[in-house]
Amino acid sequence: MKFFRSYWWTHWIPALDPQVWILAVGRLLSQMGTGFTLYFLQIFFVNQVGLTATSVGVAIGSASISGVVGRVLSGSMTDSWWWGRRRTLLLSLSISAIAAGLIAIANSFWMLVLGNVVMGLGVGLYWPSTEAIIADLSAGRQRQEAFTITRFADSAGLGLGVILGGSWIALTQAYRALFIIDAVSFVIFFWVVYFTITETSHPHTRGRHGWQGWILASRDRRLRTYIVANILITTYLAQIHSTMPLYFKNFAQQGVGLSEMVITGLFSWHLGASVASQLPIARYLRRWGYPQGLMVSVGLWGIGFLSIGMIGIVGRGALIWAIVGLGILALATVAYMPIASALVADLAPTTVRGVYLSINSLCWAVGYFIGPTLGGIALDQRQPWINFYWLGLALSVSVAFVILRHLQQLLVISHQNVP
Repeated sequence: MKFFRSYWWTHWIPALDPQVWILAVGRLLSQMGTGFTLYFLQIFFVNQVGLTATSVGVAIGSASISGVVGRVLSGSMTDSWWWGRRRTLLLSLSISAIAAGLIAIANSFWMLVLGNVVMGLGVGLYWPSTEAIIADLSAGRQRQEAFTITRFADSAGLGLGVILGGSWIALTQAYRALFIIDAVSFVIFFWVVYFTITETSHPHTRGRHGWQGWILASRDRRLRTYIVANILITTYLAQIHSTMPLYFKNFAQQGVGLSEMVITGLFSWHLGASVASQLPIARYLRRWGYPQGLMVSVGLWGIGFLSIGMIGIVGRGALIWAIVGLGILALATVAYMPIASALVADLAPTTVRGVYLSINSLCWAVGYFIGPTLGGIALDQRQPWINFYWLGLALSVSVAFVILRHLQQLLVISHQNVP
């Protein structure tokens, strides 16, 4: 029995720097707040405030515009001698808390846009800095495990947030309170970082790189190839968070739609599947190279979107198809997340790691601008065009396969050229 417990701990729970675990706890708390709002924002502003699906999709997508600015700034700030990882992360959490407050009081399209633009800036500053901290505190095979643990915390927090948020909506219909709770979660995360996280970058790797880091990254052919594939995958991710909730609410079950409680149950299932499969899938895919792991993810995205499209094509069994589709998309997501961050961290020279991770995060900004906008336009159409939208997404994974295959060849060549 003692041997079994020891084996379980060493086999499944990686030995990581304590700050990685602390950051994971902070991310879990913050993502709980995000889960309170993530799947209900579009439903609230379309069905209760009265905005169109297209306008809400554009408002959500506007966060990606400021997110680009935030990510560019964060890349340079994270690598700079004065700001560093920790200060940049603290600034991002402060801005995100303000943004959540603005969304909580929004009553018009332009107020919603303002809240999302501010949120985009905060999120843009957040991801390169927090990912750089994880990369600094880990190396080699341990790095992918560190990213797996933090992504596990993200998924668990989102799952708890969706369950609690959906229950709150079912009981009170008080949507705006969820956005206030989201703001509070950012404040709590701020103090966790302030009191427990130290600067992780080494003094000799920080300096006044300016635009030199961006120029160096732009010359990396491997990174440029990965960027194209990453934008496609993050566009897929955006469909889960922005398009599917409204699709289930207004178009599933032959146009009648599903209730908020059923939608909450569906996304709780999706996030629960993500949490349960995170560590096993990460361990399974570790035997392959990064591009092969991403190919597995892309294949699952295609199958998942095809399952969602069957809701409208078959015309019956909407709930079953939704359960199957979201379960497959959960596997696609957890296969993608740790590999993406670890791949870019491994490609990056230590002196410009923040810039490389900023570029990785910029792909999310682009994907989350394209995704909600396309989804909003699609949902403002009539059938059968909405069904064709999901089928088109499923077919588009063939493009991602070709790009990832090319990336694999580039990585093989670069390894052969290393003396």
